[in-house]
Amino acid sequence: MAENEDVHEVHQRGLYFDELDAGAVYIHSPGRTMTEADNVLFTTLSMNTQALHLDAAFAATQPFGRRVMNSMFTLATMVGQSVSQLTQGTLMGQLGLTDVGFPHPLFPGDTLYTQTRIVDLRPSNSRPGLGVATFAHVGKNQDGITVAEATRVCLMFTREAHQKHHDASYGTDDWV
Repeated sequence: MAENEDVHEVHQRGLYFDELDAGAVYIHSPGRTMTEADNVLFTTLSMNTQALHLDAAFAATQPFGRRVMNSMFTLATMVGQSVSQLTQGTLMGQLGLTDVGFPHPLFPGDTLYTQTRIVDLRPSNSRPGLGVATFAHVGKNQDGITVAEATRVCLMFTREAHQKHHDASYGTDDWV
């Protein structure tokens, strides 16, 4: 390709508020296979000294008979799996997480698959031109068993509001 040729650039991003459809279900891929290293690293980084995550001998004496994945790592991974498809570069901020649950353990060696349903969409009351999106995340293991659930509320840019924000911050170029 010649140096002076125009190149069509495609930037990865999530969806703007005005591109979301209430009731739509997004299936995120790839899945994420959880490892012992993930469990130990996240558990120690977060200063969670729960022996169920760190002590194989202790965990073997407990009801599940082995170590379980740190539930906060499971939650973070489940939300993270949705980012590139839904909120990458289109999120102004996360407003909250509710209804978090872990109905079945996730173990090292299991693979987490996530899907997200758009539960509700409404214009922001405090920030004109932005919207509040409510997402219901569900994480399942490789056997289709639900291992994590959470409702996530986010403040999202509309395409127009994002362009105005960008222009005010960086000047008027064709960034979006």
